[in-house]
Amino acid sequence: MAFAELLEQVGSLGRFQIFQIVSLVIPIMCLTTHNLLENFTAAIPPHRCWVPLLDNASASALVARGLGPDALLRVSIPLDKHQKPESCRRFLHPQWQLLELNESAPNASGAGTEPCLDGWVYDRSDFTSTIVSKWDMVCDWQFLKPMAQSIYMAGIMTGAVICGPVSDRFGRRLVLSWCYLQMAISGTCCAAVPNFSLYCCLRFLSAFAVAGIMMNTGTLLMEWTKTQARARVMTINALGFSFGQALLSGIAYAIRDWCILQLAVSLPFFLFFLSSWSVWLAESARWLIITGKMDRGLHELKKVARMNGKKDIRDTLTIEVRSGAGPMSWTSFPVRPHRSRGRLSPQVCLGFTFYGLALDLQSLLSDIFLVQVLFGAIDMPNKMGAFFAMNRLGRRLTQAGSLILAGLCILANTMVPQGEPGEGGPGAGWGRAGLSLPPGTPVLPRMTAVGGGQTTARLGSILGPLVRLLGQFNPLLPLIIYGAVPVVSGLAALLLPETLNLPLPDTIQDKKKEDDDVIVLPSRMEAS
Repeated sequence: MAFAELLEQVGSLGRFQIFQIVSLVIPIMCLTTHNLLENFTAAIPPHRCWVPLLDNASASALVARGLGPDALLRVSIPLDKHQKPESCRRFLHPQWQLLELNESAPNASGAGTEPCLDGWVYDRSDFTSTIVSKWDMVCDWQFLKPMAQSIYMAGIMTGAVICGPVSDRFGRRLVLSWCYLQMAISGTCCAAVPNFSLYCCLRFLSAFAVAGIMMNTGTLLMEWTKTQARARVMTINALGFSFGQALLSGIAYAIRDWCILQLAVSLPFFLFFLSSWSVWLAESARWLIITGKMDRGLHELKKVARMNGKKDIRDTLTIEVRSGAGPMSWTSFPVRPHRSRGRLSPQVCLGFTFYGLALDLQSLLSDIFLVQVLFGAIDMPNKMGAFFAMNRLGRRLTQAGSLILAGLCILANTMVPQGEPGEGGPGAGWGRAGLSLPPGTPVLPRMTAVGGGQTTARLGSILGPLVRLLGQFNPLLPLIIYGAVPVVSGLAALLLPETLNLPLPDTIQDKKKEDDDVIVLPSRMEAS
């Protein structure tokens, strides 16, 4: 019999699945804090050049003569086009005449200026410390922040490439546990690094683990859940990312030092590593049976049956597993070219647009904590609404509509002075992308295929933060690019095959038959 029938007998949506969802989604909430962590740990505080009149011992003597800090700032730092002190320039010499000028008198626009040769002074009222203030990632070095974000996304891409095939080879649970541990160690060590290069290396390793956690979590949830409940379970998983965004805002509001904040979101993964070996987190029996590990697969099925209160089927389960469910044959799988092209464009677009906007919250509103909460709050009803849309309209139309709507909202923001660039649409797209790929992919290469989808998504994620640098030439240029890409990608998503209510194929032979529109049961390997 097919594995779906076995799963129905031991319980496809019972106590075990509830414990599994809780134990897997809680780490996902904490995982999201790492994806968007640099909105706070790499926040750019207000800054100005270090100047002797204000920032050394002579300043106190001048203040004693009746010259306050505002006056000393006026003669030391030129004003920008908004009549605010420049962040990256200072006068070559103090412009004392400016203290005597009135509003109608000429200003010091002709006075000589120079870069901040002696460093910067940072406003620490919002954040006591960030990596920007620690390593002076401002002015001519401002490119280091988006570079660090792109390195993090490159780590996720690398992890997707490696963790996918490794999970198909050694199992989902083993790779998941290892990634929990790697995340805990690399994230914790990241809080104590002495230089920016080592920080980027550790963030790369953390991102590598992020890919393994995301992919294996989603796959375990799907492979232990019946087809009819799959969309609900994956929507709950997607909501974990939304709750994580709001959770990050609360933690960052309470902890304003980047080192302590880094520790706060990394240390819980030591507990997740230990809990990954608990009884309510089982290896995928579907994967075990397909790969010929019958005894282990049978053990996991019995454990699930016991937790779901199905103890009476233990003897029957043994006979059915050994006589009808496996091991199952598998051969090479010819992927249809048009399906691969259809998936590539939306995946790249999602990473490009989502992280290009979500990692630059400071440009939206002055209260970055409020913006982060709003992003999470918008994402929750958006994903729940998308769940109902998927069941009525299907995956393809829901994803295409989410992408096009997101792009139009972003483009609309180019016509207003300030606004929130429609993050809800990309958030829905992430949920749809997570449901689009796995249902049509057989068990054995499923993680490899999921890894391929994550890889293409991270190609966009790497480029997304770097596009913000184009704002130096035209402030609207990044928004135009971020908005145009989802619209084009949404149209391309219409080429995707529909997967609504399709069962998970157990073998590649099942998938080949499905492509020929023939439904068959999995075949047994001929005795050698």
